[in-house]
Amino acid sequence: MWTRSFTLYFGARTISLLGDAMMPVASALAIGGVHGIAGVGYVLALWTASAVLVMVFGGVVADRIGARRLMIGADAVRVVTQGVVAVAFLDGAPPYALLLAMACLSGVAAGVFEPCVNGMVPLVAGDPQRANATLKIAEAVTQLTGPALAGVLIVAAGPVVVYSVDAATFLVSGVCLLLLRVAAPRPEPSDTLSDLRRGWQEFRARSWMWSVILVWVFWGVLVIGPSVPLSSQVIGADYGWVMAALGLGTVLGGLVAIRVRPRRPLAAGAMALSGYAAVPLTVALDLPLPPLMAGHLLGGCALAFWSVMWSTSVQTQIPPDVVNRVNAYQVAGSVAGMAVGQALAGPATTLVEPRAFLLGSALVTAGVAAALLLIGPVRRLNREPAPDTPGTELPLTGPVGVVRTGGLEPPRCFHQ
Repeated sequence: MWTRSFTLYFGARTISLLGDAMMPVASALAIGGVHGIAGVGYVLALWTASAVLVMVFGGVVADRIGARRLMIGADAVRVVTQGVVAVAFLDGAPPYALLLAMACLSGVAAGVFEPCVNGMVPLVAGDPQRANATLKIAEAVTQLTGPALAGVLIVAAGPVVVYSVDAATFLVSGVCLLLLRVAAPRPEPSDTLSDLRRGWQEFRARSWMWSVILVWVFWGVLVIGPSVPLSSQVIGADYGWVMAALGLGTVLGGLVAIRVRPRRPLAAGAMALSGYAAVPLTVALDLPLPPLMAGHLLGGCALAFWSVMWSTSVQTQIPPDVVNRVNAYQVAGSVAGMAVGQALAGPATTLVEPRAFLLGSALVTAGVAAALLLIGPVRRLNREPAPDTPGTELPLTGPVGVVRTGGLEPPRCFHQ
C-alpha cells in the first residue's frame, strides 16, 4: 500500500487533518472569546451551509476534470481565507462580518473539496478498508495532538499563530497533491443536469445509503452540530485535553477496524456507535476531568469504527465513474443537519441550560444507533456487493475512494 502515490496522498491528508484538529478548539476559544457561543455557532453554521450548497456541483466537476485538480484549487482558496483571518486577529477583535465572509469562502472550498476525496484512494491504494483504517489512525493521531497544540498556541501566541499554522497545512497539502500523479478515468461527455441526475439516481437507488443520511440529519441537528459550541463553553480550559482523549479513542477505533472485518459492516458499526453517547453524557453530568476524558475515549473509538465501516461500504458499493457525484449527495446530506444544529446552539442556550441539552444529545445518540439497526437494508448490507439481479438496486461495482474522515462525522472533517 505504501507506494509513492499513497505516501504523498497520506502526507497531504495528515498535515491537513492536523489543521482540522486544531480549528475546533481555536475557533471556540478565539471567536468565542470575542463574540460568545452564538458567534461561534453562526460562523460554523455559515461555513457548513456554504459547503453543503456547492457540494453536489463539486462532485460533478470532480468527475469531469479529475479530483486532484479540484482539491489543489480548494487548498489554494483556503490558504488565503485562513491567512486573512490570521491577519485580522492582529488587531485583537476582527470584524464579525469578516469572519462570516471568510467562513463562507472557506466553506465553498470545502464543499468542492470533500466529494473529491472519495475518488482518490482507489487511484493510490488497493485495499479500501485498510486504507480507511490507516487514514483514520492518522486522523486520530492529529486529533490527539491538534487540540492540545491549539490550546497551547492560543494561550502562548494567540489566534494569529493558530490560524497561520492552519493556512500552512493547506499549503503543504496542496504541494503534496501537486506532486501526485494519478490517471483518472475519462467520463463520457454530458451536460451538468444529466450528471446531477445520474448521481441522484445512483444515490436514491441505494436505500441503505439514503436511510442512513436521513437518520444522520436528525443526529446532526441535535448532537453533532451543537457539540463544539456547547461543550467548549461547559468544559472550559480543559476542552483541549478532552478533545485529545477523543482523538486517542479514534486511534484505538482505527486499530480495531484494521483487524475486524464483519460480514455486515453497517450493522456492526451501528452497534459500536452507541458508545458515542458517553461523549455528551459525561459533559452533561459535569464529571471530573479523568472520567470526562474516559467518556470521550470511548466515544472516539465508537465513532472511528462506525466511520471505517461506513466509508468502506460506500467505496465497495458505488461505481467508480460516479463516485464523486454520489459521495457529494451523501456528504451534503450528512452535514446539512450540522449547519442547523450549529446555528441553533446559541439560541438554544436561552431556552435550555447547556448541560440539559447535552443530556438530551446522549439520549438521541442511543436512539440513532437503535434506528440504524431497525432499518432492514442497513442491518442486512453485506460486506461484498450483491450481484445485479432484476428488481434489486442499481449495479454495484468496484472499490472506490475513502472519505477523508469516513463521512458522517462531526465538523472536524473540514477546516473550521
